[in-house]
Amino acid sequence: MRIRTILPFAVLLAACGEGDAPAETADAATEAPFTVAAGVAFDEVPEERYFRNVRQLTFDGENAEAYFSFDGTELVFQRTENADGACDRIWRMDLATGDTTAVSSGDGRTTCSYFFPGDDRIIFASTHADLDVCPAPPDMRQGYVWALYEEYDLWVTDLDGSNPVRLTDEPGYDAEATISPAGDRMVYTSVRDGDLELYSSNLDGTDVVRLTDRIGYDGGAFYSPDGSKIVWRAHYPETEQEIADYQRLLAQGLIRPSALEVYVMDADGSNVVQVTNNGAANFGPFFHPSGEKIVFSSNMDDPTGREFDLYMINVDGTGLERITFTEDFDGFPMFSPDGRHFVWGSNRNPSHDANTNVFIAEWVEDGM
Repeated sequence: MRIRTILPFAVLLAACGEGDAPAETADAATEAPFTVAAGVAFDEVPEERYFRNVRQLTFDGENAEAYFSFDGTELVFQRTENADGACDRIWRMDLATGDTTAVSSGDGRTTCSYFFPGDDRIIFASTHADLDVCPAPPDMRQGYVWALYEEYDLWVTDLDGSNPVRLTDEPGYDAEATISPAGDRMVYTSVRDGDLELYSSNLDGTDVVRLTDRIGYDGGAFYSPDGSKIVWRAHYPETEQEIADYQRLLAQGLIRPSALEVYVMDADGSNVVQVTNNGAANFGPFFHPSGEKIVFSSNMDDPTGREFDLYMINVDGTGLERITFTEDFDGFPMFSPDGRHFVWGSNRNPSHDANTNVFIAEWVEDGM
């Protein structure tokens, strides 16, 4: 699920042995690392010390939620063209050439795409089976709200969108699916039991396990690098009035995302830990390659709630650090599987008002 940018608001060899590595291992160790050549070089912001060799990958339309393939050489992302009535569509990008390929058909609305292990298939949510035109945007007369289109279900296709397989067919919203780096399970958000909860399953949609059970929105979940933990964003109304407002909006297929906190749990749903507690809109959390930190987007430093930046925090909630420093939106962070690259969405260098584009940088771990 995208946060729109009008908000008011990512084994040491021979460690246990001696002697020379086998020839094939030595060759692999000397192979040149993958180089991102897509897009164009972008002026770096001096305060953004964790980024080097920043490149802008998209330049028009609305582009967001760009996620790496398992081999780190491609991205899959959603894009809306600058045209009346245009709807989100899923695309792939080759990071060596910048070439893009459409994945979804263009029918209905799509969101939250992710590569399968082996990088031969892609999962995303789509409305096309029940609604092949773009659904109307939510009515903002109730304030800033997100739409939970009930026609959303999870689909898996080949890289070009062929051979579609429907994984969910429950009443209401099924979306926001991501896959464990271990390649064995996926996690997603569903309203199938009457509330917005997190579920995990096998990659074919079988063995569905409900992970959360608290009144409120649970979504935007990602696995840790070893697949043992899950990080996600949540809003849990507390008072009777807050619960009533949440449930009233949910009945209309809406949620109000003005207050979201970051949580971590074991992959089976146990040992839930609240990471942030600032009352802001914290979203898009993703594990640092170490598995000990989380990068996320937040408007915590803007009293108006309009400016979002990226932050990094330890999984125990300590060591908060700001990562981006622009006056615009920065969100949807992800590390490449090898931890060398970092991708995110940003309003920097817009082609038009509130234009969101995809950026990539080399990650400088020591920040120096």
